[in-house]
Amino acid sequence: MPVRHREEVLGALVLYRAAPGPLPDGSAAVARSLADAAAIGVLQRRTRRRHQLLAAQLQTALDSRIAVEQVKGVLAERWHVSLDDAFALLRAHARHHQIRIADLATSILSGSTTLPPPT
Repeated sequence: MPVRHREEVLGALVLYRAAPGPLPDGSAAVARSLADAAAIGVLQRRTRRRHQLLAAQLQTALDSRIAVEQVKGVLAERWHVSLDDAFALLRAHARHHQIRIADLATSILSGSTTLPPPT
C-alpha cells in the first residue's frame, strides 16, 4: 500500500497475509489508516531534520559573525579607521588570499594571522 502525502509517494506499507487474495474491506481501510499514519511520521521527521539543519546553519553564521565583528573592532582601533574601512580591508585581504572572511577573522583573533596596516 503506498504511503503518500498528496501526490508524493513517500514509501510503501507492505502487508503480509496467511492466505493469498485481496484484503477484506475492513482490513483495507485499516491498512490505509496505517499508511496515512506512517506518512505523517515521515513528514514530521523530515520537518524536524530540516529545522535541526537550519538551526545549525544559523548558529554557525552567528558564530562567524561574532568573530568578524570582533576583528572589525580590533582592526579599527589598531589602525585608527572606521569600522566600515576595517571591514573593507579585512574583506580585501580575504579575497586576495581566497579565504573565507570568518576563517580569517578567527585566525586573527587567535593570533595566528596578522594583517599589514593599510597604506
